[in-house]
Amino acid sequence: MKRSYNLLLTAAAASLLAACSSTPDRIEDLEVARAVVPQVEASPRAGVAAANISEARKSLDRANKLEDSGGKVGDIQFEAQVAARNAQIANEKILTAQANEEVEKGNAERQAVLVEAREAEARRRTNEAQMANQRATTLEQELAELKAKKTDRGMVLTLGDVLFDTGKATLKPGAYGTVDRLANVLNQAPDRKVMIEGHTDSVGSEELNQALSERRAAAVQTALLERGVRSDQIIAVGKGKNYPIASNEDAGGRQRNRRVEMIFTDSKSQVASDVN
Repeated sequence: MKRSYNLLLTAAAASLLAACSSTPDRIEDLEVARAVVPQVEASPRAGVAAANISEARKSLDRANKLEDSGGKVGDIQFEAQVAARNAQIANEKILTAQANEEVEKGNAERQAVLVEAREAEARRRTNEAQMANQRATTLEQELAELKAKKTDRGMVLTLGDVLFDTGKATLKPGAYGTVDRLANVLNQAPDRKVMIEGHTDSVGSEELNQALSERRAAAVQTALLERGVRSDQIIAVGKGKNYPIASNEDAGGRQRNRRVEMIFTDSKSQVASDVN
């Protein structure tokens, strides 16, 4: 609308000049046409209204010739009015084209933003996938170094009873090196879950062994939590004496049965199914 306003302003100025003039041969319609036709001709978008601009120029030229040759005022006014009207129509087409260009430009800019956003999201997902793979690789390497075994339940790391004093559930200082390594890897791989199982030998009552196995599993869990591992990554359970891996008839077998097993899986659902 700014262009229309400029045309109207020019027309108004021309009208004012005509009204203020005392010269009888100044024709207001002709002054208006002389002001507005060059404006639309000079527009960078004049091509969208070429036909109207051409007609405006022809009518204005005829009006000028009539004035120069002393033609009738009525004829001059008619040609000038036709010129101004075509100039007005041309201006409206130019403004419409400008508005459409701005809309298209806005749509193109929005589309470019959307494309960039999609590309950025794709890059983010790719980076996350790469980081997840790196974290998984790091965890597997750590578990392999700690002698974890791959089973149908996941990677199983067995911590022997040397982590605890006999009949106790407090971790010995020597256990913290292993716990530190595991906590560091779990912190870098938040998608990995671990189930901690406490196991005992068959010496003592079932109730005593069950409670001891639960406390030992909880001790390892607490140590991991204190090192920043998220609580939703860990489940701790006590299995008591119910799952021996060796005979309880000799000291060596009983020592193997007194253990904490850490089962590493990829999802919480896998951990939950193991609990059941």
